[in-house]
Amino acid sequence: MYTITRLENTPPESIQSQIMQRVVDYVTDISMVGIVASNPLYQLYQYGVGHEVHQYLQAMNGSRGFPVELIVALDDEDPSVVIGFLLYLPVQDDPEACAVAYMAVHASQRRRGIARAMLRQMIERYPHAELACFAGKVPYFEAMGFRVLTARGPQVVMNTRDHQTEGLLAVLDVAPIYNSVEVRQIHAYLLKQHGKRAMTDAEKQRDRHLDQMTRQARLMVLERLNQ
Repeated sequence: MYTITRLENTPPESIQSQIMQRVVDYVTDISMVGIVASNPLYQLYQYGVGHEVHQYLQAMNGSRGFPVELIVALDDEDPSVVIGFLLYLPVQDDPEACAVAYMAVHASQRRRGIARAMLRQMIERYPHAELACFAGKVPYFEAMGFRVLTARGPQVVMNTRDHQTEGLLAVLDVAPIYNSVEVRQIHAYLLKQHGKRAMTDAEKQRDRHLDQMTRQARLMVLERLNQ
């Protein structure tokens, strides 16, 4: 079994490191671009998305001036083990609203209702909840009470209500991460390892995949809204 716990302050290093490992392991699911492991750019996104999550975890101490909350699922047999996490952002000016930023459950622990339990606890606190997911995950979240609102790039925006909040949702500017020296160094390493042609092909593959997911998101929204 497992225990669901909500944290309002930056978690201890032992929990942070496990969350970061989940991000690295499941970056395909967590990343907005849905980068696949076979793409040479995969390592770059592992670092980039990992750094995004790390910054949000650090912001839980209030240093960034906006609220960040975290729910973790801990293994009852060993409470030091994180089997799932849900990081979300409460909306300013709307005490009922929040938005999911990142969520992952260890592959060996899926289909046990962990994601559902974490979302349920979040919704109990913030009943006007929003998330964005790829088209293929829409039925999964519909079963949890979310409904399709619109498309946002390659993702479908879903909400527990039929409208988005009018409150202010503050998010980190992640652009500096992907313009950082570290990312440039990773890209240079990958370029040396795979060659210029392979890296160009990798970027084209990523972009084609993004275009495909964007079309799928739009079609899913049209389908759901016309039912």
